[in-house]
Amino acid sequence: MSAAREYGLDDQYEWARPPQGGWTADDLDRLPNLPPHTELIDGSLVLVSPQTAFHMRAMRLFENALLGQAPDTLDVMREMTVRLDAKNRPEPDLLVVRADACIGPKQTWYSPDVVLLAVEVVSEDSEERDRDTKPRRYARAGIPHFWRVEEDRGLPVVHVYELDVTTKAYQPTGIYHDKLRLAAPYDIYVDLTAINRRRP
Repeated sequence: MSAAREYGLDDQYEWARPPQGGWTADDLDRLPNLPPHTELIDGSLVLVSPQTAFHMRAMRLFENALLGQAPDTLDVMREMTVRLDAKNRPEPDLLVVRADACIGPKQTWYSPDVVLLAVEVVSEDSEERDRDTKPRRYARAGIPHFWRVEEDRGLPVVHVYELDVTTKAYQPTGIYHDKLRLAAPYDIYVDLTAINRRRP
């Protein structure tokens, strides 16, 4: 039985009507015809607007830098969801995860306990989620590092946070312009002015 019939849906767009109690994390893998990059926040489906050139270039810059400098025990994933709980499955722009958490080509999500870093590149339509909603949830789920990337005159500005495990809240550790150099979650250097280069 298809997911649409399971929920009593007979039109491809009827998934917009949530069942009583809202959607669950498992529904993201079962609902037909969901737009790409649909997230689940508090049981509601969140649809993503088309991405800007800055957003795409920022993701490319950070993905290349993070992957190129990661130890063999870690992997970098782009636009994969994290199942925080039954009602929340957000999709960070980038994740650094334990390499042994990758279980195969059909995997669609990670659990927060294997995530070392979540990165969100702020978009106009997601400012509130990227600056407040999602980082609070990442922190409560125990993800130790979070970066929020903002755009300033075409260049990325990186706001870096580290988890205070006693309060389950992120504490800011720095704001980076031009160059990003960190020792955690591993030794990382990013030339932020290289965002428009087509090759690393």
